[in-house]
Amino acid sequence: MNKLIVDKTEPVTLVGGGDLGEGDLDWALSLTKCLVAADGGADPALAQNRMPSAVIGDFDSISPQILAQIPPDRLFQVTEQDSTDFEKALRAIRAPLVVAVGFLGGRVDHQLAVLNTLVQDIGSPCVLLGAQEVVFHLPARISLPLSAGETVSLFPLRRVSAQSTGLEWPLEGLVMQPGGQIGTSNRALGPVTITTDGPGLLGLVPRHHLPALMQALL
Repeated sequence: MNKLIVDKTEPVTLVGGGDLGEGDLDWALSLTKCLVAADGGADPALAQNRMPSAVIGDFDSISPQILAQIPPDRLFQVTEQDSTDFEKALRAIRAPLVVAVGFLGGRVDHQLAVLNTLVQDIGSPCVLLGAQEVVFHLPARISLPLSAGETVSLFPLRRVSAQSTGLEWPLEGLVMQPGGQIGTSNRALGPVTITTDGPGLLGLVPRHHLPALMQALL
């Protein structure tokens, strides 16, 4: 298991080497106080003149040119190959919340691995910033100030039941599970509250709700 590398009392931005939308890193850093890179995420960070306080991973993705620019005391190599760089970084961060950018888009297998890690509650709560949505692992209860007509998607990675208020298609009576009932493309009637009977349910809401989602998870 990774040792603790980053220990903060405020939210942290974690950047990966996947698709990074224009302005995503700047937006995330406007909401957090610290930047950490997962392996090859150091490349887009330095390309935007952002020096991570720590780079964590097995260093098989970071380019040699970027590696040479980072002070040695900010490099934390984790050589085991049983986990992804996203998982390695999450295990090494203690913070109230992690905002992860550059982990969605690109290779589907990488995205699936990231989503699988997200529902394992490894380390701090984490929100993934995507091109259209923010993705998060639902806690036992969450309330979000959504507007009528906005899309709310729920996708189970474990067997889970939930209850809701404010959704066009309520969740009561549904048992969601991989290969069975899912809850994508639901719609908000206004503010939404969801409670779950256990872990394993991913939530997706429009990306402009990132600040409100951060507050709800904090």
